Amino acid sequence: MKAFKYLSILVLPLTVYISFTQNGLFTFLPLITFFGLVPFLELFFSPDKKNLTQDQEDIEKENKIYTGILYFTVPLQLFFLGWFFIIMQDPNLTFTDTTGRVFAMGLMCGVIGINVGHELGHRNNRFDEFLGEVLLLTSLNTHFLPYHNAGHHFNVATPKDAATARKNEIIYLFWFRSHFQSYYQAWKTESIRLKNSEKSWFHYQNRMLIYTFCNIILLGSLFFFLGLKMLLIFLITAIIGILLLETVNYIEHYGLLRKKNERGRYERVKRTHSWNSDHVIGKTMLFNLSRHSDHHYNGSKHYQLLKSLPESPQMPTGYPGMMLLALFPPLWFKLMNKKLEEL
Repeated sequence: MKAFKYLSILVLPLTVYISFTQNGLFTFLPLITFFGLVPFLELFFSPDKKNLTQDQEDIEKENKIYTGILYFTVPLQLFFLGWFFIIMQDPNLTFTDTTGRVFAMGLMCGVIGINVGHELGHRNNRFDEFLGEVLLLTSLNTHFLPYHNAGHHFNVATPKDAATARKNEIIYLFWFRSHFQSYYQAWKTESIRLKNSEKSWFHYQNRMLIYTFCNIILLGSLFFFLGLKMLLIFLITAIIGILLLETVNYIEHYGLLRKKNERGRYERVKRTHSWNSDHVIGKTMLFNLSRHSDHHYNGSKHYQLLKSLPESPQMPTGYPGMMLLALFPPLWFKLMNKKLEEL
């Protein structure tokens, strides 16, 4: 069945398992796999631009296995995070072992915690949204949902959007601007929503208040039960997950801008306002996140239904490779600014 290819995500917890149970360089196996092996293999596979037919789409839309795979990642993420808290208390861990395992868990926080949390957060039922919130809490990035759904999707490819990278903007500066500006805009969005309902911002329906409370409980519990060292280790892990998200944000919208009409309003979001990638390995392991152009055209569309269309600007390689390239601004600008000029 088509759905089972998305179980390739299990490569991540498998490599993290090895990281948690081995020592030395083996603890870096998740990083080596996802930012070494995957970009290398994608050089040998042609992009997969095939889309479902309308009949296939009608069938796959009702296939519950796709959602079941997402659900399965939730206990998986929580299990590995709990296991991480246990093994990181070992006083005999070397600096190499500690660093490798922190990056391994950070990768899970980014790929499963935030990416799957993002997919579930777009669903229009409270249960799926709740699971998305739980996953995002594992990276202390719960503000993502109110900002992403009500801010990013509305303002994408405009200067108003925190998560749209400007042309020639260095990624290391973008990390800070995007994260803190989106956090501020999440509070602003919730305050406006409550004000329109004639409620105070200090109301139990303010999601940012609830999310902040949950973050404080999580961090306070870690400090109380496991101590300052584990609290700091978890904070570093969460930051790694957040930086992975912001790097993905950077490559997804770099330099793309919507036009204004004669009344000063931006044109509607089109499939030309996000970078697309059909490179098969990264696309499958990230639940079609790289078919980002169609996602922004219809944010409620489930991941298995996303399409690749010829008008969408194309990345030269998959997400892992593009994320690595973004870390070297001169090379990134040389390649991507040329593609912007071609557009």
